Amino acid sequence: MLKSKVAVQVISSGMLPDDTLMLGETWLKQWKIPEGQPVILKFGAFRQHVKVIAVAKYDGMRISQGLAKKMGILGNTPLRLQYKSGSSSLLLGPLIGVLISRDYPGAPDKPFGSITMFCRELVDGCATQGGYVYFFTPNHIGSNTDSVEGWVYADGWRRTTVPAPDIVNNRLTSRKLENKANVQHFLKEIKQKHGTTVFNEKFLDKTEVFDALKKDNSLSRYLPESHLLRNYTTLKAMSSRYDNVFLKPVRGSLGKGIIRVSKAEGAGYQALFATTAGSRRQQFPNLLKLYATISTKMKTVRYQIQQGLQLIEIQKRPVDFRALVQKNKTGKWSITSIVARTAGSQHFVSNLARGGTLSKVGEAVAKSNLTAGKADASSRLQQAALLIAKGIENQIPAHFGELGIDLALDTSGRVWLLEVNSKPSKNDNTPLTDNKIRPSVRMVIQYSRFLSGF
Repeated sequence: MLKSKVAVQVISSGMLPDDTLMLGETWLKQWKIPEGQPVILKFGAFRQHVKVIAVAKYDGMRISQGLAKKMGILGNTPLRLQYKSGSSSLLLGPLIGVLISRDYPGAPDKPFGSITMFCRELVDGCATQGGYVYFFTPNHIGSNTDSVEGWVYADGWRRTTVPAPDIVNNRLTSRKLENKANVQHFLKEIKQKHGTTVFNEKFLDKTEVFDALKKDNSLSRYLPESHLLRNYTTLKAMSSRYDNVFLKPVRGSLGKGIIRVSKAEGAGYQALFATTAGSRRQQFPNLLKLYATISTKMKTVRYQIQQGLQLIEIQKRPVDFRALVQKNKTGKWSITSIVARTAGSQHFVSNLARGGTLSKVGEAVAKSNLTAGKADASSRLQQAALLIAKGIENQIPAHFGELGIDLALDTSGRVWLLEVNSKPSKNDNTPLTDNKIRPSVRMVIQYSRFLSGF
């Protein structure tokens, strides 16, 4: 394997012309780079003819401030290097663009709010692995698809013009932003014009996921019965089959707006509504009255109706599991982490935003009321998460590099799929680790390197 990580040093333009770069002579020998002849320097969408000068007893690369500015590089940085003799191209990268929802220029220490730490970890991870990462929002996208205005880290967060990247990690957290005309146009253009690869291209709707996975017979054992709630007939049929059913907003997240419908003690039905303050309970004399209340919400929200499950519990609090499944350095799905999430005392959903708590899978299973299969519960959850990720990839025509897969165990030990999130939170699913750079962050960079050939 050829060595490819090179320390790129930015020096004064007065010491080096903008069309020339200096490179340790061992690099020229290793990659058979011609000295003193014009080659095409490529960095993301950036292209420029340069001459390469060999430097004896030197292991890095030197470029002028003027050239660095055109490349969007504001300081010394380690990059990966390749030389393609067929096209006389010297490639530097990977250049990774992370598309985020918003920035806060007035807060220089936390320009990306709650995901600033994740962004900084990506910068540090690129420094370790070799690569360059920047962050941009829909507002940074202009009419020129060769470049964007992006945030880079060089002794602090700064904004500068950067070339369109080799890889875009779509971290937009709102469908409204993702569907903006300028965002869709930019992503389409950079794919066609620059060969950019975009992963986590789109949000997944709950109905879309379950309908797609139903087509794969190997996954049927994980799927609770699930339908788009169109009318009273569907609610009545599902409520007659199961002791309780869940109504989940098709486009919801963080447990918002979930309703649990069950038969009330004695007679009638009750609905539990998930709210930020806790669960709100409402009694109804019959199912028709309950549906009348829900149908007013259905004018603005589409619901997925799902078979209720007898989830394992710890001290009467339901437990589920969030698996973070990511593509690795060879492009294969792998498990980065699985954590158990126990619902808060006033809630029936387990999201941290609703007061839930994280623990390790083994600890949660050991404390739970699971009656069978405790010993291999963790491995069965992992197997399910990997199969479901592959099922999503096979059945849904979009590129995903990471998925948050929510799973459950019922009291008999059967694994069930609850939902799949194509924009897994960088706060909510943090593995229980003290490492500076999370494994999930390292994996994003490794997969970006795989996709870009670096």
